[in-house]
Amino acid sequence: MFDIDEIQDPAASIWVRSSSQFNTSTVIAITVFMFLLCACIVVGHLLEENRWANESITALLLGLASGGIVLLVSKGNSSKTLVFNEELFFIYLLPPIIFNAGFQVKKKQFFKNFSTILLFGVLGTVISFCLISAGVFLVFKKIGLTSLGVQDYLAIGAILSATDSVLNQDETPFLYSIVFGEGVVNDATSIVLFNAVQKLDLSDVSAMTFLSLLGTFLYLFFTSTILGVAVGLLSAYVIKTLYIGRHSTDREIALMMLMAYMSYLIAELISLSGILTVFFCGVVMSHYTWHNISESSRITTKHAFATMSFIAETFIFLYVGMDALDIDKWKDSEASAGTFLAISSAFLALVLIGRAAFVFPIANISNAITKKEPKKMDWRRQFISWWAGLMRGAVTVALSYNEFTDSGETSSSEHSLMITCTIIVVLFSTMVFGSVTKPLVEKLLGSNARQGASDVTDIASFEDLRLLFLETGDEGENGSSQQQPKARGFRLLMGWHPTLSAHHIWRKFDNKFMRPVFGGRGFVPYEPASPTGAADPSREHYEDDEQ
Repeated sequence: MFDIDEIQDPAASIWVRSSSQFNTSTVIAITVFMFLLCACIVVGHLLEENRWANESITALLLGLASGGIVLLVSKGNSSKTLVFNEELFFIYLLPPIIFNAGFQVKKKQFFKNFSTILLFGVLGTVISFCLISAGVFLVFKKIGLTSLGVQDYLAIGAILSATDSVLNQDETPFLYSIVFGEGVVNDATSIVLFNAVQKLDLSDVSAMTFLSLLGTFLYLFFTSTILGVAVGLLSAYVIKTLYIGRHSTDREIALMMLMAYMSYLIAELISLSGILTVFFCGVVMSHYTWHNISESSRITTKHAFATMSFIAETFIFLYVGMDALDIDKWKDSEASAGTFLAISSAFLALVLIGRAAFVFPIANISNAITKKEPKKMDWRRQFISWWAGLMRGAVTVALSYNEFTDSGETSSSEHSLMITCTIIVVLFSTMVFGSVTKPLVEKLLGSNARQGASDVTDIASFEDLRLLFLETGDEGENGSSQQQPKARGFRLLMGWHPTLSAHHIWRKFDNKFMRPVFGGRGFVPYEPASPTGAADPSREHYEDDEQ
C-alpha cells in the first residue's frame, strides 16, 4: 500500500508551483480581452456593409459596455481591468500596426504624392501644434486653470496634433495616400515634438531654440528613414543569398518578422523615430524581401502582418473604451460636469481650427504648383482630407498618459482632468467624426471617388501599364504613328516624357543595380527548391502597386 501523501511526482510539483504563481486577476483580465477581441471580429463582420460603423467604433463601444459591466460588478468602485502602460503601447502594440501600414501601402500613390504628404505631415503638424498650444494657454487662463505650466501647454499641443484617419484605401486611393501618409509622418512628428518639449529648457528660449528643434527633426527624419531602408535591404539580401526557404519556410517568415521588429527597437534605443524606421522597413520589405521568399511564405506573411496589426489596433481601442469608465480618474479630477464639458469642447474646437489652418492653405498651394488635374485637390477633396484627419486615437492617449501620469498614477487633480478630457476627445472624434466619414465620402464624391486617383484604372490592362512604363518613344515597324497612342498614355500617366520622369529613372536604376543584388520579381535566378522563380504569376497583383 502506498500513502498518497508520499507520492512525489516532479512534473506535478512543478505544475503546482507554477500555477500558484499565476495572478488570478491578470488571467481574468486577459480572458476578458480575448473574449472582447473575438466579439469585435464577429460584430465587425456583421457590420461590414454598414456605412455608419467601422471596427474602431465597434471596439470602442464594446470597451465602453465592458467597462460599464465591470463598474456595476464592482459596485461603482472601479472599472480598471488592466493598467494602461505607454511602454506596452509603444513597444508591443504600435510596431505591428505601423509596419503593416508600410508593407501594405500602395507605394506608387504614396511616393507620387510624397511632397504633399510631407507638407501635411510635417509643416501641418507644426502649425497645428502651435495653434493648439497657444489656444490651450488662452482658454485655461480664461477659465482659471492656472496650475499647469508652459511645458504642459506645449505637451498638450503635441498630444492633440496626432491624427488617426479612417479612409478606405480601395474607395479613395488618392485621398487615402494623402491622409494615410500624412498620418504616419504626423505621428512621428508629434512624438518628436513631444519628446523635444520634454527636453526643452524654458529658462533660455531664443531663436536658436527653434532652429535646434528644426535640425533635430530633420536629423531624426532622415536617419530613421535610412535605418529602416537599411534593415529592409539587409533582410532582402540575406534571404535571397541564403535561400532560407529551401529548408524551412518558418525560418524565412520568422526572420522577416524579427528583423522588422528589430529595426523599431534599434531606432528607439538610439533615440530615433521608431515609427518612421519600421514604416520604411515595411515598404522596402514589400518591394524586395517579399519577392525572395517562397510561395507559401508570401501568402503567410501578407496575412500574418495584417492579422497582427488588426489585433493590436482592436486591442488599443478596446482598452480606450474600458479606460474611459475608470471611475478613479474621474474622482481624482475633482471637476464638475461643466468643467469637463468646457475643456473637452475647447480641445475639440482647437483640433478643428488647427487642422483647418493648414489643410486648406497647403492644399491650395499644392494645387497652384501641380499642373496635372487628377492630382489637384478641389474643395470636396480638401474638405474630406480635413474631416478624415479630425479623429484622435491611440497615440494621443499614450502621449497623454506619458505626460500626466507616473507609473499609471496621476499626481494631481489637474493631471487627471487632462487625461479624462483627452479620452473624451478620442471617444467623441472616433465615434462621431469616424462614423460620418464614409457617408460623407459617398455624398461628396459619389461614383467619382476613384476617378483620376488610381494609376492603373485608366489603363486597359496591367500588361498595357507595363508597356507604357517601358515605352521609350522609339518608332515601331510602321513608323511613329503606331507608337503614338502609348506615348500619349504615358504622358497622361506620368505628366511628362518618360526619359525625364523621376519614376522612369528610378525604374532603370532599380532594375540595373538594386534588384540584381537584393532580389525582386524577375531578377532572382531560379534554382531547384529556391524561394522564387523568374516568372511567378502570384506576384503580378502585388507588383502593380510597386514604385
